[in-house]
Amino acid sequence: MEERLSKRIYKGELFMIELLPMIMAGLYFLNTVLSYFYMDYEIISYVSGIGILPLLFLYLTSYCFGFCSYHRIPLHYIICNDVICWADSYYELPLNNLEYLSLHCIAAFMCICLFTYLRFRVCKRH
Repeated sequence: MEERLSKRIYKGELFMIELLPMIMAGLYFLNTVLSYFYMDYEIISYVSGIGILPLLFLYLTSYCFGFCSYHRIPLHYIICNDVICWADSYYELPLNNLEYLSLHCIAAFMCICLFTYLRFRVCKRH
């Protein structure tokens, strides 16, 4: 009984570690798009925002459990998003709002394409 519960907890943990970066990346993108339309929902930032240490933990965990490289693409997107936001915050990128949104959309599109390619062409065993 206890062994079965332990196995279920382990499987649940693996599922969450696989799913969490995808949910977070989606919420990051949603937050960016909504902010373009002047809709600021701080709850999205509170729920999906992540610091460097938890991000490093997710990277390390993905390697520790032997996840395929496509599982790390949402984490790459989160870093890309944070770098763009950081650069704009500290150096004020010379972009208007539409160009800024377009930059985020390009980053998201590239990550989605890379994720799809890796998922269906490279990592077929999952």
